[in-house]
Amino acid sequence: MAIHRVKGTYDVLPGESYLWQALENKIRTILGLYNMREIRTPIIEYSEVFHRQTELSDMVTKETYDFDDRGERRLTLRPEGTAGVIRSYVEHKMYASQELEKVYYIGPHFRYERPQKGRYREFYQFGVEAIGALDPALDAEMIILSYDFIKRLGLKGVRVRLNTLGDESSRTAYQEALKTHFTPHQDTMCEDCRQRLVKNPLRILDCKVDAKHPAMTSAPKTIDVLNDDSKAYFKQVLDHLNAAKISYEIAHKMVRGLDYYSHTVFEIEADIEGFGAQNVLGGGGRYQQMVAELGGPDLGGIGFAFGMERLLMALEAEHVTIADIQTVDVFVIVFKEADRTLATKLLYELRGADLVCDMNYTKKAFKGQLKQALKLGAKYLVILGEDEMSRGVVSIKNTKTEVQEEVLLKQVKRYLVDHLGAEQ
Repeated sequence: MAIHRVKGTYDVLPGESYLWQALENKIRTILGLYNMREIRTPIIEYSEVFHRQTELSDMVTKETYDFDDRGERRLTLRPEGTAGVIRSYVEHKMYASQELEKVYYIGPHFRYERPQKGRYREFYQFGVEAIGALDPALDAEMIILSYDFIKRLGLKGVRVRLNTLGDESSRTAYQEALKTHFTPHQDTMCEDCRQRLVKNPLRILDCKVDAKHPAMTSAPKTIDVLNDDSKAYFKQVLDHLNAAKISYEIAHKMVRGLDYYSHTVFEIEADIEGFGAQNVLGGGGRYQQMVAELGGPDLGGIGFAFGMERLLMALEAEHVTIADIQTVDVFVIVFKEADRTLATKLLYELRGADLVCDMNYTKKAFKGQLKQALKLGAKYLVILGEDEMSRGVVSIKNTKTEVQEEVLLKQVKRYLVDHLGAEQ
């Protein structure tokens, strides 16, 4: 019986992994400019980290991987990154310094949803969390960072869409306004939306089934119910964006897909060939209750996340190259079995000079070794021929120019270091 990968997962093969590494390197480099530090949290958490009383999104109620371990403890594979980061922030009392914590994470997450192009049950995200301050300037910085990141990747037509849900009282008022608005239409709404109307009216605005329902068009906007403090806060966020000359669109009914947001929520879009209207690459928002809900002080934070699979798809669709596939600097070709030990010694010495080297280990004939070297993109061939070896020399061939020279064995390392260095 053939064994296959689990549905909704995928393998990153050696010919693709260099792109992932390049993307991760860009993430670390760009986030470093904003003084972000990496945090690594477990992919499994106690279920209450995600299944909290206030967490009523579809992601939590329908899509999490929950299971009991052998000690009958209820565990969950993380469906998103923020809650685990906040759990760590609280558990390690990172708030004790009374300083803002700016962290980022990169890693796998898990949701049980229908697999489709670019959407998997195991997927990779990178995300940013800035915890410990309620400041419009910080909200603006997170938006600017996410916008800057996508631009630095080389994608075009990058846009910011944002909204505000206001503070807790404004958010509650908006939920009541939505409930009042949608209740007369519930008989013509989908089953999920009828349940959301009772449990969490905000989720109705995210519904794909009822997206074109007439009641959606006339639904109230958050700005209609904001109190004065929330309006002032949002205005300051916009002032900071204007100062940085970041263009944006206010999307008055944006609520995002997670239920812990308050005040600022935002998304980043770009023009991607073949993506059509599905051009949102990532987004996030502010949360004010989660730290306290997980046992910490009354502190808020703001964060965002991007799906890495989606970013790589976007880069491919737009023909943006972020890295060249790794090639080999030197490939050693051996004619006689007795010379393989010398080849091993030579490879070790060349790698000591930080050259990427390889040789054949399946004992192919010369033509087979040459074919392998060219497939690997080798820049130079070191040929341990019988005649050359008898004279204490090797042949070194530049595969691009096809110039071939004889070099003394003891000078091989210096020759290759000099020539490869001159080509860079």
